[in-house]
Amino acid sequence: MKKAILGVAVGLVFAGTALAQQEIEVKIGHVAPLSGGQAHYGKDNERGAIMAIDDLNAKNIVIGGKKVKWKLISEDDAADPKQGAIAAQKLVDQKVNGVVGHLNSGTTIPASKIYFDAGIPQITPSATNPKYTQQGFKTAFRLLANDNALGAATANYATKTLKAKKVAVIDDRTAYGQGVADIFEKVAKQNGAEVVSRQFTNDKATDFNAILTAIKDKKPEVIFYGGMDSQAGPMLRQMKQLGINAKFMGGDGICTVEIAKIAGDAIGDYVYCAEGGSSLDKMPKGKEFKQRFEAKFKDQIQVYAPYVYDAVMTLAAAMQKANSVEPAKYLPVLAKIEYEGVTTKVKFDDTGELMNAATTLYNYPGGKKTPIN
Repeated sequence: MKKAILGVAVGLVFAGTALAQQEIEVKIGHVAPLSGGQAHYGKDNERGAIMAIDDLNAKNIVIGGKKVKWKLISEDDAADPKQGAIAAQKLVDQKVNGVVGHLNSGTTIPASKIYFDAGIPQITPSATNPKYTQQGFKTAFRLLANDNALGAATANYATKTLKAKKVAVIDDRTAYGQGVADIFEKVAKQNGAEVVSRQFTNDKATDFNAILTAIKDKKPEVIFYGGMDSQAGPMLRQMKQLGINAKFMGGDGICTVEIAKIAGDAIGDYVYCAEGGSSLDKMPKGKEFKQRFEAKFKDQIQVYAPYVYDAVMTLAAAMQKANSVEPAKYLPVLAKIEYEGVTTKVKFDDTGELMNAATTLYNYPGGKKTPIN
């Protein structure tokens, strides 16, 4: 009897070991500013990743004959390029299977070299500077329209719809801010507008009175700001205090729910922004995602959470199709993937840019972010 019991026990041990061997852990890295003035963006992005990981684990996915346990490894880069590089190296050292991030172009571009050297696929859900995909890194992919589209969309609206003849341009000197502002300036000039002032600040500034006073004397009809909402909000308040009545425009960096809180009563339908992608209501699965997100986190989506969700899911879809979680094996499949996501049909061109990327313009009547196209 004792031998029989021992035999059963040994059998159970071997069975348990076999089951354990049939499960593999897949690590998805995520990097965004989780601290500092842009933390509301980063936490929004992280929540999109959390939703995707939870959904993947609920599906009991099997790859290469083994059940996959999906794990999110989230790092904070504080929107700082040096910290972004450190975060990227940490993910490489932890042997992540893929990366979603970073949020800012200024952190995404230097980090992309680190991922490329390690052979780890990277999808940015939010960095829009065109240089990211112009480096020739086969590991780099983007899930929304770049600055060429965003800057052009705002410039065309300013000059063709609002009929502005005089515009002023400010940027925060980051890769994102300067990039989108340069495109706005270029297209506005091509459309016949005069750029009466080009000013610079930084992504930590809060006092813009000197810049705005200099601009006020030039009497522009539109002021374009290349930067984030943490600076755009105070800038709008100071514009109101100085009696500047120009329209205010920016790219997706200012296109958040949070800007209405930061700007207070200085927000309104004279504030315009462009965002890569469709509005939530026009996304293929946007309404459903919005409902699930708000139910899970008891908060509104800022901007990029749906794109982060799709980025994680696209990596997973490529792994499933390749039947491998090894970066070298699923990377070629990722480059050719066609995935029906929340935001759009995900399909990349030869440089890693999203094909047929949409652009949506918004303004803020009554302080509410509202699509206008």
